[in-house]
Amino acid sequence: MKMIDLNCDLGESFGTYKIGKDEEVLSFISSANVACGFHAGDPHVINQTVQLAKKYGVAIGAHPGFQDLVGFGRRTMAVSPKDVYDLVLYQIGALAAFCKAHEVKLSHVKPHGALYNMAAVDTNLAEAIAKAVRIFDPTLSLYGLAGSKLIEAGEKYGLHTVSEVFADRTYQPNGTLTPRTQEGAVIHDSNVAIKQVLQMVKEQTVQTTTGEIIPIKADSICVHGDNDHALQFVQELRQALTNEGITIKAIR
Repeated sequence: MKMIDLNCDLGESFGTYKIGKDEEVLSFISSANVACGFHAGDPHVINQTVQLAKKYGVAIGAHPGFQDLVGFGRRTMAVSPKDVYDLVLYQIGALAAFCKAHEVKLSHVKPHGALYNMAAVDTNLAEAIAKAVRIFDPTLSLYGLAGSKLIEAGEKYGLHTVSEVFADRTYQPNGTLTPRTQEGAVIHDSNVAIKQVLQMVKEQTVQTTTGEIIPIKADSICVHGDNDHALQFVQELRQALTNEGITIKAIR
């Protein structure tokens, strides 16, 4: 039986600003990546999100990003590997505290936004992230873009790696995601996105923006929780996967 992890970035509300429908989405996914307060989230939101993830039996991961609330962590920043090591370790620790309070295990780490994309192509930044994860808890899984430097770094440092693909993003010929600053970076048609997912999961390939078919490893599918149609889309995607005989299950 074919199995796939379905993950979503959650806990991105902040203060009086509410983003996403976290509780509703949690009933359809297998893993949650919880914002740790730098690019989004705050202590109250983190606490609440961990509690809800536990309620729905969803695996909990840290989602560390750049300290950039205004840019939602999606703006490239000039950082050194030491900067990245420190900010990732700090944020894992913050989320782990709430996991301990709710007596649930932290299962994985998935960098967010610009940090994720930079680490996908920069070996030094990728290794800084892998080192931070390993020093905190070597049993944690490290999520990274399929075929990226981050996956390579995780393997180098003995971590269990999870190759991630994106339902609603387009791909470049080198396997990286199309930058959000470019037209066509995000797939808005749910039927097109679902078709892409089924191809990635069943055939382990994806069609790039140039029309080229490239190989891709799909251990986990990411759906974004910060848009208006997130809940409807994750329902449709889960149903489509189920119809194909594919079981939704957390990696570990």
